[in-house]
Amino acid sequence: MKTIKYLLMSFTAIVFISCQNEETLVIQDTTQNLTAVSPLTSLISRVSQNPTSKDNILDNSSCFNVRLPVIVIVNGTHITVSNQNDYHTVQNALDAFSNDDDIVNFVYPITIQYQNFSTQLITNVDQLDDVIDNCDEDDGFDEIDCIHINYPIKIDIYNANSQIAKTITIQNDTDLYNFLEDIESNVFISINYPISITNLNGQNVVITNNSDFENSIEDSIKDCDTNSGTGGNPNFTSILTDGTWHVSYYFDNIDETSNYNGYNFTFNSNGSVAAVKGTNNIGGTWSTSVNSGQDIFLLKFDDSKLDELEDDWKITEYTTTNVRLKNESNSSGETHYLYFTKN
Repeated sequence: MKTIKYLLMSFTAIVFISCQNEETLVIQDTTQNLTAVSPLTSLISRVSQNPTSKDNILDNSSCFNVRLPVIVIVNGTHITVSNQNDYHTVQNALDAFSNDDDIVNFVYPITIQYQNFSTQLITNVDQLDDVIDNCDEDDGFDEIDCIHINYPIKIDIYNANSQIAKTITIQNDTDLYNFLEDIESNVFISINYPISITNLNGQNVVITNNSDFENSIEDSIKDCDTNSGTGGNPNFTSILTDGTWHVSYYFDNIDETSNYNGYNFTFNSNGSVAAVKGTNNIGGTWSTSVNSGQDIFLLKFDDSKLDELEDDWKITEYTTTNVRLKNESNSSGETHYLYFTKN
């Protein structure tokens, strides 16, 4: 009998399936289940992707990066950019004049590389502008490139439609990123632990489960100089109190985002919050604090319709248009997620 381990959202611990006339024992561990929209899936994608944000001083886009070396023209001066240290030279040239257009012009042709590691030759500025126009909207969450996954790793896959289970081996970042990008909604995956990662200090860290992996990536975000911050940061308050927001993701054992469709949230600087859906207006309060070095976002509402959003949420990341929160229950071991996106 062939044994394949996979994860499927089910209350059944052990089931039997038929695959090519062979009885296959499938052992499930729902705590290690991942889907295309799981927060950890997104974090792993950002770890494995081609870094595209560090050269934004050149191309003003996180959709791709420009492969070096390249020659640029800034305020009539030709600058050869051979490595990342030369980005500062370009920045200094842009800052040298206050009455210029602050435009970086490339000497073509150039080669750009996308997040999925594919490349494209660009021969003129019009072609580059077309590429930028066709890029997806940037959510502001950049690559996480100060930790690295040590390959190979194995991933179990289960397709709920075809009821086929298999295991694949991933050899590098390119394969992992593209695999995660191609996961369909009916597919469940599980990483074969233990695996190891190398942190910013060059140390190998053994990862034994999804929670370890997620926490290790989140802990590294500030080291990576990506968009993160503290609840007490005035910038967080100014972002939160600017405009209206909606719930773009809510997970409590299952994806319950649709429960909050139509609600628009306004966070006021006096600590009050209003959730409006049609003629229904629900009031409440919000606040931030620091608990054991962790930045906390607290929500309270006056109506039970939103009581699931009431929690002491850990602030994991935020940008000018997105706020990501999570809550880990010590008693149940469950992790809940709440994401707000600006309207």
